[in-house]
Amino acid sequence: MTFLTRKKPINAAAHFDATTRLTPTLSWPHLVAMGVGAIVGTGIYTLTGIGAGLAGPAVILSFLGCGLLCACAAFCYAEMATMIPASGSAYTYSYVALGEVVAWIVGWSLILEYTVAASAVAVGWSAHVAEFIHAAGWPLPNALLHGVMSGGLVDLPAIIISAVVTVMLIIGTRESATVNIVLVIIKLSALVVFVILAGQAFNPANFHPFAPYGLGAHVDPDGVKRGALAAAALIFFAFYGFDAVSTAAEETKNPGRNLTIGIVGSMALCTTIYVLVATAALGASYFSDFSKSAAPLVYILILLKHPAFAELVAAAAIVALPTVILVLMYGQSRIFFVMARDGLLPNSLAKISRKRGTPVLMTVLTGIVVAVMAATLRLDEIALLANAGTLCAFVAVSVCVLLLRLREPNRERAFRTPMVWLIAPICILGCLYLFFTGLPAFTKWWFLFWNSLGLVVYLAYGRRRSNLAGS
Repeated sequence: MTFLTRKKPINAAAHFDATTRLTPTLSWPHLVAMGVGAIVGTGIYTLTGIGAGLAGPAVILSFLGCGLLCACAAFCYAEMATMIPASGSAYTYSYVALGEVVAWIVGWSLILEYTVAASAVAVGWSAHVAEFIHAAGWPLPNALLHGVMSGGLVDLPAIIISAVVTVMLIIGTRESATVNIVLVIIKLSALVVFVILAGQAFNPANFHPFAPYGLGAHVDPDGVKRGALAAAALIFFAFYGFDAVSTAAEETKNPGRNLTIGIVGSMALCTTIYVLVATAALGASYFSDFSKSAAPLVYILILLKHPAFAELVAAAAIVALPTVILVLMYGQSRIFFVMARDGLLPNSLAKISRKRGTPVLMTVLTGIVVAVMAATLRLDEIALLANAGTLCAFVAVSVCVLLLRLREPNRERAFRTPMVWLIAPICILGCLYLFFTGLPAFTKWWFLFWNSLGLVVYLAYGRRRSNLAGS
């Protein structure tokens, strides 16, 4: 039972054999763009309306509250990433602070988070492409636009985008991160255009009453949970993704500075973007009108008689999705890679391409898994499992920060979480609240099942093959 007390020494966590060490090529602009690329997806284009329907103009407070909660998590991630500049994110930090078993659970949860989320986004991108194909009149059968469980044969666009992203990641981390910067600039430009145009029609009267459903969460007679807090429980999941930046720690130049800028900077930028877009939307149209639209930003621009810019914003949503897939698949491949390097998965998967400096085999495996899931499964309900994995990781990282402050008080920290004994507990309690009140029972049971399966795999393989098994 010694495996229950195994912990990776903190000094060994960021030191590896040259044959399995990733090449540092990223600077802070790459990291900020990576965080923004993962966070700003279709959520900003759809959740603004859905959240407003649940909270009214008070949805602005929902966005701010979610931003503050995620900022607490971002501070904790920044401290851990700069103290342990190694790939693996919450998995690696848990291995050092909480032990191998907990690290396995966190890593297994992250695999679920990134894989399911990437597959779900690929399906969402495919849906946009299918609409374009139908509008263009191209003779592509519906059977090739939907997976088997969605009434089709195979989701071909989802396979194509998964393959394209995989090839980009194989070519090189810096190269794919540079492409990501370009795509992020495009979608942010579209949101800036929306804020400017909607701002010209700003009407303060649209903010009255400010909180028609109250600030707390409650179930209305129609069975819908409303209020600013209820909207926050939903909107929170449009913020996560910045945690993928910490998986790039080992591939970052000057990690002490650049990781802090990448993690905290992307979180601050995205919170600002979300609040500005929500404020502009609410000022341009009464919330009960655009909240009924599946594409509220496009609806508002058409209402304001800007059809050309409405098409631009709609097109930017398609551009936004590949950046999300890229960052999620990147994070997934690195989590897989580090677990294999630690011996918890087959060591043969922890090979680095001498030419590219990237884990090609693990990247290809990740691409295949994402493509197969996206091409065949219905992911509308199972996608919520990614949210459970995120909350698990946030709690683990916050606990790690507190434990290492007690265990290693004198260790050098390039970034220190301010007011850590307030910030970290807020993150822990907030995430636990969202897990137990914001997720449906179906998701919680599947999350429990997934981790039970993971523990079986660990006990059957990882426990004996771990690099620490002989220690």
